[in-house]
Amino acid sequence: MDKQQSISLLAHPQGKVPASDLSPSTPSFVTSAVHWIYTDSKLRLVLFVVLLSVACLNIFDKVFPSPWKDDRYVPATCVQVDPLRPFVNGDLASHLKSIYEKPDFSSRAADWLGGAVRIPTELFDDNGPVGEDPRWDVFGKFHDYLRGAFPKVHEELTLIKASHISRLLPYDSLTPVKLIDVVPVEPRTYSQWEEPPFSGVLKDGWIWGRGSCDDKRGLIGNLASVETLLEADFRPRRTIILAFGFDEESGGNEGARKLGTYLRENGPNEFALILDEGGTYSHEYGQMFAGVSTSEKGYFDVEVKVAAPGGHSSVPPAHTTIGFLSQLIGHLESTPHPPHPTRSSTVFKLYQCYAAHAPDLPETLRRTIVEAGESDEALKRMEFALINEDTPRGRMIAAMLRTTQAVDIISGQLVASSHSLHPSFPQLIENTTRKLGGVKINALPEEAYAIINHRVSMDSSIGELKHKITSLFTQFTADRKLGLTAFGKNVHQSLTWKSPGFTPIANVTISEAFGSALEPAPVTPTTGAAWRLLGGTIRSAYQDSEGDEKQVIVTPTTVRGNTDTRWYWGLSPNIFRYSHIGAHHSKNGAHTVNEAVKLEGFVNCIKFYTTLIMNADEADSL
Repeated sequence: MDKQQSISLLAHPQGKVPASDLSPSTPSFVTSAVHWIYTDSKLRLVLFVVLLSVACLNIFDKVFPSPWKDDRYVPATCVQVDPLRPFVNGDLASHLKSIYEKPDFSSRAADWLGGAVRIPTELFDDNGPVGEDPRWDVFGKFHDYLRGAFPKVHEELTLIKASHISRLLPYDSLTPVKLIDVVPVEPRTYSQWEEPPFSGVLKDGWIWGRGSCDDKRGLIGNLASVETLLEADFRPRRTIILAFGFDEESGGNEGARKLGTYLRENGPNEFALILDEGGTYSHEYGQMFAGVSTSEKGYFDVEVKVAAPGGHSSVPPAHTTIGFLSQLIGHLESTPHPPHPTRSSTVFKLYQCYAAHAPDLPETLRRTIVEAGESDEALKRMEFALINEDTPRGRMIAAMLRTTQAVDIISGQLVASSHSLHPSFPQLIENTTRKLGGVKINALPEEAYAIINHRVSMDSSIGELKHKITSLFTQFTADRKLGLTAFGKNVHQSLTWKSPGFTPIANVTISEAFGSALEPAPVTPTTGAAWRLLGGTIRSAYQDSEGDEKQVIVTPTTVRGNTDTRWYWGLSPNIFRYSHIGAHHSKNGAHTVNEAVKLEGFVNCIKFYTTLIMNADEADSL
């Protein structure tokens, strides 16, 4: 039945449908249905309401159009720059692009990265000082490999040793890539690898082995791009510094810290930009987004210790130190830090970009995000929608929005040991290894400890976190007649229940662990020449790899862990954490079995660094 027939049906008041209005080919069941509608006044009313509703929805959509279809809803933080390609050296850029697309170059790239993976530069938690612990010696072999693999780089760039192992290679603004250390491979998992973990083999388009994703790919990608530029006789006008450390997995104390100190003492007052490892590009809500991390959460390890008199376990108290510690942990975990998105937060800016550019974002959420730009009530609704999404994305966003807490270590009595390095921060700890739990099955434990790892929200601080932790445990311990000392202060000294001569059942001490406190990083601006340079380069590099019709949207985001860019704070306001690799180019992620990177993605990474160097050289506004 066509549109004209539908209109004529509604026009017949007698409740009959003239035969002339129906096609001879109209099925009998359709004829029956139409007759039923026109003999039932209630159904005519329902049909009228449905048609009126559709018309109203069309009018509403025109008055309140979907944001991703209307540029007026694109926030200032998500306006996209045009793809940026070298102009002065346009011919050279085209020539290099043709080189990178040849199978011979892909084979060369696979050899470069595979050779690096085959040298097991593992970093252990208990590595001793550089120069004393022989486990550092493998890095000397790695340096020898780099000299042989990238002869032009080592012939034409000045090599500066900021420490025994760290290297500075001034070439063209600061581009630090510091990761040549990798997480060790657990020997018991060797049999689970499809290819040996340090094979560096190319198989089925994947380069296999520990460090292929995190982050020898970044190191070799930088050196490969510079080597190729030198082979093409490209000599930049501005100075770019390649900074390579070796202990990022333990905080960068020997590597990035000494590199940063050297640059402060010998470099310019300010660098145009700093680029470290970080975000990737991935498909979200029907659109490819490249997430550049412009913020980084703080870090704080807290030790909770419970101490009480020991004794024989045949006459136990109601709760041992382990029992009280369990209660404290349960109270902590039942009181997570609330997430609070603010309009200045990176997560809010990220979702503004989704609202503006993602066609598959649910329309209700899109309109809520748009309204949240001015409405506090809508901001609350946005928070609720994001953190209550029971998906990996929802849990990730909730973690990005709040200060997280994780009880990662529980232990008992102190025992003597050699020094060790804390896995997250480079504080040397002498003679402080603890036995798990108590000491003996028939002895009451006199002490029990837990270490709680916090990643501090960007809108919070270490001081605020200390205050919240102290407040959380104050009444809880008081109700159980436990003494409490928090961060050097005797909290219960003035409490009314503490009568003269009162002896607490046990004493709780809360203190900083490992000297690990780190405030949230300064937030990098998403305006200005540096952001435009990086965003334009990302968009052009993506198009060069995927085709001119493909579009990637560059967004700010935040890194959920911590990088060693902390040692570069103050050298530049423009610290970006971004790795030009697709999430789909990683076989199984990092720090796990079957780590592998797609060769195609690794070559794209080299293309990106090459374009960035050439674009930076032509950027007079930096």
